[in-house]
Amino acid sequence: MTKVVGVRFNMAGKIYYFDPCGAELERGQHVIVETARGMEYGFVVGGVKEVDDSEIVAPLKPIIRVSTPEDDAHNAENLEKKKEACAICKEKIKKHGLEMKLVDAEYTFDNNKLLFYFTADGRIDFRELVKDLAGVFRTRIELRQIGVRDEIRLMGGIGVCGRVLCCHSYLTDLVSVSIKMAKEQNLSLNPAKISGVCGRLMCCLKNEEETYEELNKNLPSVGEYVSASDGGHGTVQSVNVLRQLVRVVVEEGDSREIREYKPEDLQFKKMYRKASEEMTDEDREAIAMLEQMEKQDRQEKAEREANQAAEREARQKRMEERAAKKDKVVKAQLNKSEKKGPGVLPEEVDEVKTPDGKEKKHRRRGKNRGGNNQHPAEEKKQGKEGDNAKNKETRSNRHGQSSRHNGREYRSHSNKDQQST
Repeated sequence: MTKVVGVRFNMAGKIYYFDPCGAELERGQHVIVETARGMEYGFVVGGVKEVDDSEIVAPLKPIIRVSTPEDDAHNAENLEKKKEACAICKEKIKKHGLEMKLVDAEYTFDNNKLLFYFTADGRIDFRELVKDLAGVFRTRIELRQIGVRDEIRLMGGIGVCGRVLCCHSYLTDLVSVSIKMAKEQNLSLNPAKISGVCGRLMCCLKNEEETYEELNKNLPSVGEYVSASDGGHGTVQSVNVLRQLVRVVVEEGDSREIREYKPEDLQFKKMYRKASEEMTDEDREAIAMLEQMEKQDRQEKAEREANQAAEREARQKRMEERAAKKDKVVKAQLNKSEKKGPGVLPEEVDEVKTPDGKEKKHRRRGKNRGGNNQHPAEEKKQGKEGDNAKNKETRSNRHGQSSRHNGREYRSHSNKDQQST
């Protein structure tokens, strides 16, 4: 078991685990964390808890710090800047004549990357658009294609129930929804009634699927012939799934009577009828539309998973390239030190960050100068000793020692010699 804290970066989305590093964090508190995209600004969705190691994606990255007022102001500034970025990107899309719809833009917290989300029918060649945007914003640009369900999830809205959309409020992931769920809950198969704002089957159909499956196990189908424990028998008129009551049209001679029974008081055998015999042409058209919507939903999910896998592979490749480049620099420094001879330390290289957040190699100055393989401090000491000896010799020449200038020999006289003469 490992202590973790859950962090979200959007109102609704996946929860990522981070190492709290012993800090006491509360729900709703904003934090700064490091992700694969760089520094990010998120909020805590729960306190510190222990989870199984199998639920953690290694390596578990730590919480860098709790957000400060400066961090909050910087995040608000990024939210304002993204509006301007959306306006510029829409102009560029129109200029290049691309059939794509821009949905949203997002800056990373450190402004190292700018992401644009868009929808389109099929694949779009946006290489020239990326170059144009990179020239305007002077940062890394990433365009990500999303589906209609992701579009509504980002934009938000109000559902037919009058509440905020599930995908925008609390859902951690977009679940797959099928027509079977609507049939299991005895809902109308009219696409207008069971479709959400995005035009796909409503996500809330998934909420009660397991409950209805469990309750329907012991209930007969409508139109099925059943026998009751009191001796009555007839066909099922309706079924109340939640109350677990069955209405049966009981036939006694020439008379008919409607009675309610509990499932345990009935004896019946499940009958499976062909759907084509019970459906009208309108029902078949509705089913066809729903099947088409379900198919598109599956395709979008497959494309989303493929894009995520490709992004993970590209990120892993970049990390490997950086590690190889770093090893190459270290080997080059070692080879350079070996060529200089023994006793020479390799030049140390520091990694510093420029004001724009990019990493840069910086070689330390004042190291290993000269080819005499001596320590700089010793060289400096020897230099001082040489200067002192030279000055001493110059002073001695002033007190009677001979010196040569331009090939002639001169002798200086002290004051005593001048007085004696």
